[in-house]
Amino acid sequence: MAPPLAHLRVLDLSRILAGPWATQILADLGAEVIKVERPGAGDDTRQWGPPFLKDGAGHETSEAAYFLSTNRGKKSLTLNLADPLGAGIVRALAAKSDVLVENYKVGGLAKYGLGWDDLKVVNPRLIYCSITGFGQDGPYRHRAGYDFMIQAMGGMMSITGERDDLGGGPQKVGVAVADLATGLYATIGVLAALNHRERTGEGQHVDMALLDSLVALLANQNLNYLTSGKAPGRYGNAHANLVPYQAFETADDPVIVAVGNDEQYRKLCGLMEAPELATDERFNSMPQRIRNRDVLVPLIAARIKRKPRAFWLEGLEKLGVPTGPINRIDQVFDDPQVKARGMRLDLDHPLAGHVPTVRSPIRLSATPPEHRRPPPTLGQHSDEVLRDLLDMDARAIADLRAAGVL
Repeated sequence: MAPPLAHLRVLDLSRILAGPWATQILADLGAEVIKVERPGAGDDTRQWGPPFLKDGAGHETSEAAYFLSTNRGKKSLTLNLADPLGAGIVRALAAKSDVLVENYKVGGLAKYGLGWDDLKVVNPRLIYCSITGFGQDGPYRHRAGYDFMIQAMGGMMSITGERDDLGGGPQKVGVAVADLATGLYATIGVLAALNHRERTGEGQHVDMALLDSLVALLANQNLNYLTSGKAPGRYGNAHANLVPYQAFETADDPVIVAVGNDEQYRKLCGLMEAPELATDERFNSMPQRIRNRDVLVPLIAARIKRKPRAFWLEGLEKLGVPTGPINRIDQVFDDPQVKARGMRLDLDHPLAGHVPTVRSPIRLSATPPEHRRPPPTLGQHSDEVLRDLLDMDARAIADLRAAGVL
């Protein structure tokens, strides 16, 4: 059976991460995604290396790992949008597409006649998704937005990192979480708009902002502030609303202990041979453990330090208390569960023979995602798209290329 979005065509005018992350999800779910890139340069992330993909002889290709991580399943069409002919091709493709995703600055595409108000006339059924740093309105709407600054402005860095009294300071997350969250929210917004169109025949504008998405992602920490009036601080590897829920040093390697309720806490105390910690009124409920974390955590840490990590991993797992090692990424891909789920996937690639990628985490029993195409080389599908969708012949395509439009 065909994947669930096989009937859709997506015109991808986005670059770097948030937009391409959304369109890669749509491609995994079966949509035909046409990625429009600048002639000669392409998506900025094509140059964001090393590392670069290596061919069979071990030589670097032109394909940066960053680009490969977020453009699986797409076709690449090079177009100069500043040229009226290039903008005209985008309009023609938009008329035959279901979704357009872009992350130009506010008004950036309108100057080429490719804004929402322009293209909804060409295709009233079009779902037009704009991704910017701050959205289409508000005092910051014309400012550029990058993940690092959004993590800082949106509060994420204020709750990420070790406590100040332990010598810490604000830290960004190890991946571009504002971009990734916006890509996920954009995908949800596009699917919701498509569902609305299914009922009404009406397209709409989806306005996504990195700052909005990052603020929304703060989840319980938002409500910790909004219900108390006190801004949360940093807890390092600990948790604001759960104790004990953090990393502990063992006799050899560190271990994660993630106690989510009182029963799990009592089991942990039993394994630590510390029943008095389970019955102590300061620690016998989650609210009490949170209030008295500075007393309790050192007591737990001292006991966990006495035995090796393997003891705690095996013992806590048998008791049903969530625990795990702190894996490097190489260890993640060597983990038997990750292997069993087939999260690493190799696809054929025209320059390297094959390219590693990471399987979509979406599992659908009837219409699973398909991973048919590797990330495209720059302009790989230009002729195909123009020929098949716009009925251009080889001479017309050659003329466009000679004129610098492609």
